[in-house]
Amino acid sequence: MTRTDPPPVLDDAVLAFYNEGREQDRLADPRRSIEYLRTMDVLERHLPPAPARILDIGGGPGRYALALASAGYAVTLLDPVPLHVRQAADASASAEHPLTATGVADARALPAPDESFDAVLLLGPLYHLPEPEDRHRAWTEAARVLHPGGVAVAAGASRYYTPWEMIAAGKLDLPGALDAAVGHLRTGRHANPGGDPRLWTTAYFHDPHELAAEAAAAGLGVRALLPVEGPAKLVAGIGEMLQDARRREEILHLLRLLEDRPDVLGTSEHVLAVATAARGRRP
Repeated sequence: MTRTDPPPVLDDAVLAFYNEGREQDRLADPRRSIEYLRTMDVLERHLPPAPARILDIGGGPGRYALALASAGYAVTLLDPVPLHVRQAADASASAEHPLTATGVADARALPAPDESFDAVLLLGPLYHLPEPEDRHRAWTEAARVLHPGGVAVAAGASRYYTPWEMIAAGKLDLPGALDAAVGHLRTGRHANPGGDPRLWTTAYFHDPHELAAEAAAAGLGVRALLPVEGPAKLVAGIGEMLQDARRREEILHLLRLLEDRPDVLGTSEHVLAVATAARGRRP
């Protein structure tokens, strides 16, 4: 059942950006599909087995949630953008394996009881919480709703990747792009006063090890800190390569072999922290 609660307070620039509807097809872009393929690869290896209960916090239009539901999981999707929730609910209604529930909600105040899920995903919320206290609230809420021994998987965008992306994509010619890249390296904070969608929206870029420290500060035990794409997304023709089944498996195999290398973390657009809730007293 879809919740119809009023949307939580969200940065106006972030809401306006996502109300353009770009997120629904973003991961279908061949070049961007490496993010989806690698994230699913990590989830398949680290999530508890189906039919575990998963809470996808900030799950957007439901690409990951619906894939996991198809794999037999009981998935609840929450997102602060009402458009995303409507898109996920519509897709779920026509899916062979629908979502358990969808709803508009804020990662910092989850409408879920303590210890009610076996796994939680934070694959989007931390990007748009520039203030450390807000990220801490999101982490502690995720820890609160996790069953003891449950798994949390959270994504951060690496601040050390963005300059290379701007160079490769020719974005340094955009107004404010160079200042934005310098700001990422110094503070991790990103703002887009010009509103050009190619420079994203209000966001925070993590130092990868900062992501793990945030999980630990919420009382979670960090199991792994993994690069998602590494530098593969910057390779010319990567989209075409990934559409060939044999080449796609070769690329994923190589990235898997490199995922425990700490020097690859900063080269990856996204980093995943895999953590577990303590068995016993809750944080």
